[in-house]
Amino acid sequence: MDNINYISIEEAKSIHRATIENSGGEDYGELDIGTLESVLVHIQNDDYYPTFLDKLEHLFFCACKFHCFTDGNKRIAITLTAMFLLKNGYMAVSNVYFREMENISYHVAAGHIDEALLRRILEAILLGRYDTDEELKLDIFNAISIVDEFY
Repeated sequence: MDNINYISIEEAKSIHRATIENSGGEDYGELDIGTLESVLVHIQNDDYYPTFLDKLEHLFFCACKFHCFTDGNKRIAITLTAMFLLKNGYMAVSNVYFREMENISYHVAAGHIDEALLRRILEAILLGRYDTDEELKLDIFNAISIVDEFY
């Protein structure tokens, strides 16, 4: 895919610092920045991630799950992918994206939402049908409700 604007590791670190400064927290430490750098490079490989959606989903999932920083991993997943969206002309979806992804990020990190469901969520947001996709909402509800049965 030509014409996709990617995020560098330097930008990712800067986004993390700004995220922590603006949302709270004091720890800017890095746990495994090499993994994040690898993800940022790997999503540029069109053989593995041929569509923008593939790249977006992988970036969000990995940033959320791999704990590259000592604090703010769910927040960096949101802000990093939001920057990826904005850099590639998806500003129109930012309102729904920010409104929904905080809750989604928690459930991705906890293992309640898998990559396939995350992909469907992101696709619905990108296509502007998230708010009206009742089947998706039920699937999200079922994924996050299973956890409540164990408490």
